[in-house]
Amino acid sequence: DEIVVNAGGGTSYRGTSDYRLKENISTITDGINKVKQLIPRRFNWKNDDTNKLWDGFIAHEVSPAVPSAVTGEKDSSIDAEGNGYQTMEKAQLIPILTAALKEAIAKIETLETEVAALKAA
Repeated sequence: DEIVVNAGGGTSYRGTSDYRLKENISTITDGINKVKQLIPRRFNWKNDDTNKLWDGFIAHEVSPAVPSAVTGEKDSSIDAEGNGYQTMEKAQLIPILTAALKEAIAKIETLETEVAALKAA
């Protein structure tokens, strides 16, 4: 993986995704069910005196739906360096969201076809 700073100042995060490095490849077919388990939250960070509101997720709430997105254990001990908090890789949600969207599109297209057939009758 690499972090690239573009000439315009933007930052890109790239991860290796070549099929030749992967095995046991299968299609995600339960995207909608996984998305239904996600709980989008609005919050502010305790250490931010501005109380700016952020949109995001709580790691332990994401873990049942997308365990690959979460590292660490809920309520684990925090050491003197501040290690022990759960972390989340939000990019792991993209394939789930894409699968859910594709499933929803297929359902919409089916319904559109059925409605058109009913209107034609």
